Amino acid sequence: MAARFLDSKTSQNASYANSIAIPITVIGTPQLVAQQTLDLSAGTAGLTRVEFTGIIALQLPLLPAVTNITLDVYRGLTTGGVLVFSAAENLNINLLGPQLITIAGSDFNAPNTAGVAYSVFVTASVLGTVRVGPESYNFTGVSD
Repeated sequence: MAARFLDSKTSQNASYANSIAIPITVIGTPQLVAQQTLDLSAGTAGLTRVEFTGIIALQLPLLPAVTNITLDVYRGLTTGGVLVFSAAENLNINLLGPQLITIAGSDFNAPNTAGVAYSVFVTASVLGTVRVGPESYNFTGVSD
């Protein structure tokens, strides 16, 4: 049986490389980078999923140091929601320019209601890490 399309949305903060310069100013504190709401009400209970992809470009602090980046996707508007995906990556200390991190994941058994929110947060282990763009996230709800 083919999956049925329910809804799809994009959260795009920066379309181009080096088009923003947003510093991460607090170590270990999640910073919102994307948020979108989907209508999953036409899905089948237990057979609805949300698939998501995304990209973020970050640059090391001025004084390069080992920097761990975590991207978390929550079902909900805050970090108090349901964590559905988490990925961690160390930035390459030998690369002083922008570094891209991509994600692809799914939230299986998503609720069949309208207005299901998804939020993406970035956390850095070193002060002065900068979000430089691009930043783009896609969320698509489907049901069997």
